[in-house]
Amino acid sequence: MANVVHVVFSRQVVCVLLFISLAHTQNIVVFQPSYLTATGPTVTALLLGNTSDISLNLRTVSPSNKTGSIGSPSCVPQVTQWLLTREQVGKTAVQVQLRLDRSLRLCGENETDTDCCPKPLCVLETLQVSACVGGTPQASLLIQAKIHALLASANAGSANKTAIPNQVYQTLGSCPCDLTFRACDARCCCDKDCSIEDLKLFVSHCLPGPFGGQVSPAPDYHCSVQSSENSPDWFPFLCVSSPPENNPYLGLFYQGNTITSKPGPSFQGPVLPAPVPLNAYFQGSPIFTLNDQFFTIPQKVFGRCVNSAPVAFLKNFKVKCVTLLRSCPTGSPLQTLPTDLRIKVKNGQGGDAVVNVIDEVATDLSQFILSTDAVASSDERLVCENVTLALDYKFYWKGNAITSITLTHTVGTITFNSSVALTTRYSAVFLNGEFTGEPNSGNPGYQVGRPVIAGIVDTLDNNTGAIQRTSINLWKPVSDGFCSTAEKKPVLFGENSTSGCLLHVSQQNLTQCNLLREAVTSLQAALVTAIYVAKSGNPDPLTMTDWVNITFVTLNSSTAMEDTISSCYGIPSHQHIHVWSFITDVVDGIPQRDIRALEVSYSLSPWALDCGGGDVSACVDPTETQLFPITSSVTFTDIPVNPGPPKTRFQINFTEYDCNRNDVCWPELAFPFTKYYTGEPYSQSLAKGLILVFFFITASILGNPWRQIRQAWNCADL
Repeated sequence: MANVVHVVFSRQVVCVLLFISLAHTQNIVVFQPSYLTATGPTVTALLLGNTSDISLNLRTVSPSNKTGSIGSPSCVPQVTQWLLTREQVGKTAVQVQLRLDRSLRLCGENETDTDCCPKPLCVLETLQVSACVGGTPQASLLIQAKIHALLASANAGSANKTAIPNQVYQTLGSCPCDLTFRACDARCCCDKDCSIEDLKLFVSHCLPGPFGGQVSPAPDYHCSVQSSENSPDWFPFLCVSSPPENNPYLGLFYQGNTITSKPGPSFQGPVLPAPVPLNAYFQGSPIFTLNDQFFTIPQKVFGRCVNSAPVAFLKNFKVKCVTLLRSCPTGSPLQTLPTDLRIKVKNGQGGDAVVNVIDEVATDLSQFILSTDAVASSDERLVCENVTLALDYKFYWKGNAITSITLTHTVGTITFNSSVALTTRYSAVFLNGEFTGEPNSGNPGYQVGRPVIAGIVDTLDNNTGAIQRTSINLWKPVSDGFCSTAEKKPVLFGENSTSGCLLHVSQQNLTQCNLLREAVTSLQAALVTAIYVAKSGNPDPLTMTDWVNITFVTLNSSTAMEDTISSCYGIPSHQHIHVWSFITDVVDGIPQRDIRALEVSYSLSPWALDCGGGDVSACVDPTETQLFPITSSVTFTDIPVNPGPPKTRFQINFTEYDCNRNDVCWPELAFPFTKYYTGEPYSQSLAKGLILVFFFITASILGNPWRQIRQAWNCADL
């Protein structure tokens, strides 16, 4: 049976999908289903297809006496006792709902109210819903309504909600056995709906418990439960005697909270609400276009590139996306026109800001093309022009508003055979005047895991004396790990790290040691281009006291370089960054750490070709290369605020008695009698200790060992 239901359901889903596909391709509309039988006051159907210009009309129809047919649909509206509503649930679907606009209550005797059903069969009619464009019907829905009146007892309550009194002043469960509203419950003596005649029927058989309705068994420790035959020894002294009204289960009736039902799972995806733009921007809020849509730029989300990701205010990013092209791109973002990029963005003050596009043509495509296929003839190559290679946005802001936006649109012409791996760059930088809106690394102290903020002198405007932010970097090897393709990663506060890359060196390079040393030095110097480091995590670029000079340990040039034909000495192959930090203050129990000093030093090492192991090609061929490592590291050292008193000679020489370095601490054997014990006053601890010693001596005197000693003594006297 389960397999049959699954097959039927699958066929219905396939039919709906086929209807949607047909309506979408042929630009028509259709009701699904096209015929319904209504037995309740609500009817729901779906209208599929191009529903943008569709109007819905409802009328009551009847079959012809001669032919028995309903007739063709009509777009002339008619007044009925039904309310017709529509709701857009997708791009090509509209939910049509009919609701009966009258009461289904059965009329009473001699009742003059017209809003009731005079007969048990209250509604019997045929409805037709027509979907029209202009005055022409496109589709129709037939509904056979056969609805009976709602039968209720004479003393049934109204449909209004029951008003629950405030449980602070009135008990909610004053009669727990009253389960039926406005009806007498049998054996419930506290039910106010029971008349005197009803109570006479079961007055001697009322439900036990508080108020005559709480049927909770008495616990075992109650005095009324145990009898004298089977009661335990402790029962007469430790049983509990209390009236049944004093019951712990009564607390359950003082909880008047109501739980609203949640809709069950549905196969239809939820309709996401439209974004609500804010009056003013704040850090992290999305940026909106003039038509209240998110302003999007391709970004990385969970490690994958997304073509339409919202841009957050004051959140800088710089990403690279790799796309495998097998044909020339035709859509966004790889193929965009300048007019499509000139978007109007809300500035956060009731106005708008237009994106100013600057087009640039890239001639060197080495940084955008990773790999290509084998070389083929010119006739087989594909030439793609005006391909977007980079989108670099600059947002200028002031306060909570955007003043202007500048976009550098880099395009280029790509030529390839069957496929090519294209790397595109996307970035967004927020500038306050000429200062980059970089996020801080703490407020005020550095936070562990945040980038260390460095700075260089701003050469754009020397009169201000401002410092432009930058970063201190380490090597970040990618793919093959070579220095030619390696990237850089910022130094994170409080995290020690070591990284490096591999450099190709040949015998010809080792014959020019000075050039080799300069090349390695320039590679290492590119990691740290700053001359200042910020003391705190939120430095002011205009305040020089917020910055500390970076110390560079110069290489010892006086050391003699004993270079040979196939080896070079004094290669700065390792760069070490040493950061000293200390705690300056505590805010809400969190220590605030600042940077006191930063030092950059180098370690020199000799480089020589390794021709052992039978591999002598590098020593024979001057152009053959070997790999040599270039490394970089960072170390963080905390400066203690209070180093404490110096150690005594006893602590230095007799370490076995040091409680801080041993599991067994003999000096703490009498810890309760020392001044370090602060659990109670010293006089009380001393008195308790003397009492324990007294008991120990008394037990020893009166115990078995002392008795044996006295017996031995008496025997010796005899």
